[in-house]
Amino acid sequence: MPHPNDIVTFHEPPVPEGQSPYVPGAGPSLNFDIVEWTDTWSDQFQLLAKQIEDVLGWRALVIEHVGSTSVPGLPAKPIIDIDLIVADPNDEASYVPALERAGFELRVREPWWFGHRVLRRLEPACHLHVFGYDSPEVVKHRIFRDWLRANPDDRALYADTKREAAALSRAAGEHSMQYNARKEHVIKEIYRKAFIATGLLKA
Repeated sequence: MPHPNDIVTFHEPPVPEGQSPYVPGAGPSLNFDIVEWTDTWSDQFQLLAKQIEDVLGWRALVIEHVGSTSVPGLPAKPIIDIDLIVADPNDEASYVPALERAGFELRVREPWWFGHRVLRRLEPACHLHVFGYDSPEVVKHRIFRDWLRANPDDRALYADTKREAAALSRAAGEHSMQYNARKEHVIKEIYRKAFIATGLLKA
């Protein structure tokens, strides 16, 4: 279990000089259309989780539906975000080839940020985030998901923020990382309230 201080800290290490988080041929997306929530997303997650479990077996320590598609009623990009915990995300040979056989493609490699990898699948659309068992990010993602599920006011605030950020980013010709940056202040404020409610932060 990560230390509480690591859970409430937003770790944003710079990309090491001469490196890129994207594998050759990959890059940030220009598509961030926001659509209304649909219960088909939970069905898609179940399908994807079963396929991941089938190819990885016991190597898949945890498979969690996270992100906006995991929050009923929250508009989102129609891409299923999944957190996958493995023993060692830097040991790509232990899980990437198996996932590739299931239709996933490695897109992001960030060993300097808790070993984070992202694999993409096009149908159903999915971003599979791979972390180690001791990563604070997976705990953050669950807290954020569960808080939004249970707090309609913050869910509505985040929905409005997402729509506004997407409209502004489209108008400015920005990519997905810039869209994410436009949401960051609201995301951190929602996290702050959730961390206080859980006892991870003092009010």
